[in-house]
Amino acid sequence: MTWLRRRTWEPLLALLSTGLSPRGLAWSVAVGLALGVFPMLGTSTLLCVGVAFAFRLNQPAMQLVNYLAYPLQLALLLPFIRGGERLFGASPLPLSLAALLQALRADTLGTIATFWTRIWHACVVWALVALPAMTLLAFLLRPAFEAAARGLKEESS
Repeated sequence: MTWLRRRTWEPLLALLSTGLSPRGLAWSVAVGLALGVFPMLGTSTLLCVGVAFAFRLNQPAMQLVNYLAYPLQLALLLPFIRGGERLFGASPLPLSLAALLQALRADTLGTIATFWTRIWHACVVWALVALPAMTLLAFLLRPAFEAAARGLKEESS
């Protein structure tokens, strides 16, 4: 637990001590987590950069949470794909390595197109789930970061 605290909570508190508002930190963490589980692998870092710039969020906080969310991104990839299949009425795609390799050998371009479509469907499901969850998380984190900021002020007095 001390490793987790040292690698997550303490860097976030350090950002509060540099003048970042609890509200700004809460939104940065919530958006970083939401983008960190985006189902299009390899895009979350760039998405975090763009969103942080566009909405004036804290880049270090977003990237910290984004990188910590990578295992969660992998764990949620299949549920997002399956949710997209259900939402759009697509037949379930066999996602075993053997089935994927066989499909690629039989029809490479068709398999890539099918998988690409499934990823876009997963992105729609992600938007339906992650965006409301991100908003809720930002509102839930704000009081914790406000309390932490008060504690930092008391320590420095």
